[in-house]
Amino acid sequence: MLFCFIIERQYRREPMPMVVADQLTQWGHQVDLLEPQAMVTSLSDLVTRKYDAYVLKTVSDGPGLSILEAAEAVGIPTINNSRAIRLVRDKAVAAAVARARGLPFPQSYFVTHPRLLRQISAEDYPLIVKPTNGSSQRGIYRLESPADLEKLEMADVKDSFFLAQHYVENTGFDIKLYVTGKEVRAVAKKSVLHAAVEEKLIPVTAALRKIALDVGKVFGLDIYGVDVLETAQGLIVVDINDFPSFGLVPGASSRVAEYILHAAKRAEMQREARFQRARRRQALLVERDSQKAIQEYERL
Repeated sequence: MLFCFIIERQYRREPMPMVVADQLTQWGHQVDLLEPQAMVTSLSDLVTRKYDAYVLKTVSDGPGLSILEAAEAVGIPTINNSRAIRLVRDKAVAAAVARARGLPFPQSYFVTHPRLLRQISAEDYPLIVKPTNGSSQRGIYRLESPADLEKLEMADVKDSFFLAQHYVENTGFDIKLYVTGKEVRAVAKKSVLHAAVEEKLIPVTAALRKIALDVGKVFGLDIYGVDVLETAQGLIVVDINDFPSFGLVPGASSRVAEYILHAAKRAEMQREARFQRARRRQALLVERDSQKAIQEYERL
């Protein structure tokens, strides 16, 4: 099979997704790398390149998603679906969708500038404030009370909007759920808001598996990560991201590569099924028209 991996500059020398591309190549498939910041993309040739699927690994506000959407618009399968990526990359949109669909998600507010945080009631503190387009736990702040606003100094204020979430007491570390299709792996990860913790694989409980798959179903994701916290009220989702690093997951490159092959073959079968249905409809129309012609001739 032939794949196109859209990879932006910062991921070119990182293990994920290059190890996946290497794995697919070792299995006899062809992988082309498209780097939006280093090359021109011919949109006129998207259909003629005959890729079985496009795979995206880019930063949240990078140019790669536009190319993925263009490929999807002309009928080429993409991993993940571009709409699903859009939904989770804007944290404000993800929060609204999660709450509306019944996922356990903290009370959240959207603000265009940190000064607007003064309008949030003191009863909602402590607050976690982070950019809506953030990633890798960058730019996250904890405010214990409105008094902390006086000393809040946030970087990149001009380039970001912000999400303010009610902080819920928890075990002091994040649980990162890595998902490929229906397969779920769990890792205990340190949080920027707490003391260091040993990062390690942990058992996937029934509750963790359910919340991971519920997120995938709600957002339409195939390969994704979910950050959850263990609280007295149960598990709470605090972040969702497409195509994560799969850090500490054994055999991650093979697992992800296998799923990409599965998804591409599934899309190929769906295309073939649609083609066969269209052919059958056309044949039925021709047959119907022929019968009408015969009936009209016999009436003459």
